[in-house]
Amino acid sequence: MRVAVVTPRFAPDPGGVEQYAAWVARTLRDHGHDVTVITTGRARRSSETSYDGIPVLRLGTWLTLSNTPLNPLWAWQLRRLLRRFDVVNAHAPVPGLADLAAFLSPAPVVLTYHSGSLVKGDHRVDPLLRAYERHVLPRVFRRSAALVAVSPVSLAHATGRARLIPPGVDTGVFTPTGEPRERRVLYVGRVEQSSRWKGLQVLVDALPQLRALAPDARLTIVGAGDDVVPLQKRAADLGVADLIDWAGHVDHAELPAYYRRAGVTVLPSLTEAESFGMALAEAIACGCPVVGSAVGGIPYVVRDGVDGRLVPPGDPAALAEALAGVLDEAMTVEPGRWGWEQRVEDTVQVMGDVMREAVR
Repeated sequence: MRVAVVTPRFAPDPGGVEQYAAWVARTLRDHGHDVTVITTGRARRSSETSYDGIPVLRLGTWLTLSNTPLNPLWAWQLRRLLRRFDVVNAHAPVPGLADLAAFLSPAPVVLTYHSGSLVKGDHRVDPLLRAYERHVLPRVFRRSAALVAVSPVSLAHATGRARLIPPGVDTGVFTPTGEPRERRVLYVGRVEQSSRWKGLQVLVDALPQLRALAPDARLTIVGAGDDVVPLQKRAADLGVADLIDWAGHVDHAELPAYYRRAGVTVLPSLTEAESFGMALAEAIACGCPVVGSAVGGIPYVVRDGVDGRLVPPGDPAALAEALAGVLDEAMTVEPGRWGWEQRVEDTVQVMGDVMREAVR
């Protein structure tokens, strides 16, 4: 098959969608298929690069609106580019690129949808997101030859048509080593004001109580973005700035060392936009217990009391108590549940089924 993987962002950018799309591209390539990734770049002009030997075409971006890259030329570019392929695997929820692929591709489209509702309680963008999910997204789903849902929370899953293929972890890289764990809380993710639905501000607000419950605990934040300075100021106002180590951007291949040292990894997300929680799966694969909000797809990933703790979203006190409890218990978790290798057959099959149906 000639397969185009169309994704709004791609490795080395951090994030679950980026890693999932990269894994699909590598998996299909390793099964003998001709794979090209079509994604967006940060420059206004398109460029060609590669990732692990896979061609990557980065379309120019003219504008970024609330974390969504945009360019009026994409419709013309995609219509021309996608003629070369037998199957297109488009990744959403970021509106724009995947929607255009579904409507314009002459080849059948497998749409992988990575989110529940995108509505986040932001009065500026929520009306647009509600309109998109009510009027545009159902048409995108109908135009797609097949749907893949990354968890039961994915809006694609609610259609009844979707194949459930959750993300996974490279267990050859993310694996326990038995080294001693520190009394350290770890957060891995974007630190952007447009990503406040990840709940990092709630974690900062939980630190005064965490200090009272576990005086020797520290927090490491892996990630970068425009919310670093506001959160540093918030931590200083609360008198807990000295508890936080800001690691900034860390390459994906270097993350296992952080998970192996941490006593607990946390994802305090606030909305159903968090349909899986890749950082939690990576932490579990490294044997690190986790704390996550009982929202979106996180309860699908985390077994409360087995892999760690689930807490109500947006509750700093409950978050602090759960983090201190996991640190004190020194929990042991089962590392092998989220391996990518368990998803290979389903992923290759859904692409092949769509292509065979198209040529009948």
